[in-house]
Amino acid sequence: MKSTKVFFLGASLILVLALTAGGVFRNEPVPSNQQGPKTQSTGPRIMKMHSMANINNVDMGEKIKRQLDTQEEITLIFHNKKDTSHYYDHEAAVDFITEPNAEEIDEITRDIKGWVIKHLNSVYVFRSTFMETPQMIEYFNQRQNVEYAEPNFILMQNEVTAPNDLLYQENYQWNLPAIGTEEGWNITKGKEQIEIAIIDTGVDLDHPELSKRIVPGYNVINEKREPDDDNGHGTHVAGIIASETNNREGVAGMTWFSKIMPVKAMGAKGYGTTFDIAKGIVWAVDHGADVINMSLGNYQPSKVLEEAVRYAYDKNVVMVSAAGNDGSNQPTYPSAYPEVLSVAAVDYNGNRANFSNYGDYIDIAAPGVNIPSTFFNSQYAALSGTSMAAPHVAGLAALIKSASPDLKSSQVINIIKSSAIDLGDQGKDIEYGNGLIDVNSALQEANKEQPARSKLQKSIFNWRK
Repeated sequence: MKSTKVFFLGASLILVLALTAGGVFRNEPVPSNQQGPKTQSTGPRIMKMHSMANINNVDMGEKIKRQLDTQEEITLIFHNKKDTSHYYDHEAAVDFITEPNAEEIDEITRDIKGWVIKHLNSVYVFRSTFMETPQMIEYFNQRQNVEYAEPNFILMQNEVTAPNDLLYQENYQWNLPAIGTEEGWNITKGKEQIEIAIIDTGVDLDHPELSKRIVPGYNVINEKREPDDDNGHGTHVAGIIASETNNREGVAGMTWFSKIMPVKAMGAKGYGTTFDIAKGIVWAVDHGADVINMSLGNYQPSKVLEEAVRYAYDKNVVMVSAAGNDGSNQPTYPSAYPEVLSVAAVDYNGNRANFSNYGDYIDIAAPGVNIPSTFFNSQYAALSGTSMAAPHVAGLAALIKSASPDLKSSQVINIIKSSAIDLGDQGKDIEYGNGLIDVNSALQEANKEQPARSKLQKSIFNWRK
């Protein structure tokens, strides 16, 4: 087991929590045969666990954008002075009215002097050796058998960088008590039959907190390989939803028993194309996903992605997506599609996080600042971002499905919205949507019970008392 590395989270608030817990954390080697906390009668409590990474994901997200901005074969779209989207040059995603035969494909590839990169049902991604993307789109739009043609857009990860689980016991996981999770667990802790697909950078398949919770997944990028995480983002998202709970180790997940389905559609650098994300959605739906989490996005709408989202919605799958981390009111996709729950991030005080996007498309808010969770290479990390807020909502959707499996996706979405704690301006607003998720009230509503307390009595600060 690696040396313990514990980082203070959340500056002054976490310092206060640590001091009130009466413990001082220190780095100390851990014997290979020792796990869990060690308590000394006269000394401080010492944390014994896998290493905890210190990641600044706001900076990481900006770094990804800067790399894409300067990378050859990638074009920028400026939505305003600040917000940009990207697509691959010399590529186009094309949806055919009827499935093209071999002769038609041959004719197209000759005309564009290119080839087919990949395809999903009637959607094909073509690459040309001499045509720029706008020329390709113009060419395809002139063909009779084409429904639409669009750039192959790039989507990026949206991150900023009473169980006995150690970080939960030490009050590092402020996020779960703040949304009434403990009370909600009295109704259900989740069921094994419910599966949450995580369309992301994959999941660390060997992480001790996740390995028992994983069902077979899919690597969209390389079908011959497992959907293992080579970035860390997907593993962090997975841990928020379904880390092993009540095992005296690491962190607690939203659901104690539901399964996670890893779908790797983004690579080690933290981004992927609309086509790959769409293919991941379709695969997850066809392989039994009940909930899909997408902590990713782009400012450019995509018909390829939109069709996949509609397919999932029609198949009664609840979809959750991060709103974005630019502090912008520019709509992001898939978050802004009406079939998807769009999630903004709040901090310890219930305020919209300064990085969280906002706008009319926001549906709900959840904790997204310094959220401890699993990380790849069997580590733990505290990350910030709407990427971290979204899996709280996906976890709640899984709990609602566990409490009432027959609910339609539209009913699950309505319960999440109607049971939320109203923040900001009265009613739905552009910063918090319908408010902060309330696990306990949502599960009571799913069970068709009256909430035990009025919304006027509810506060995200109750967890401190």
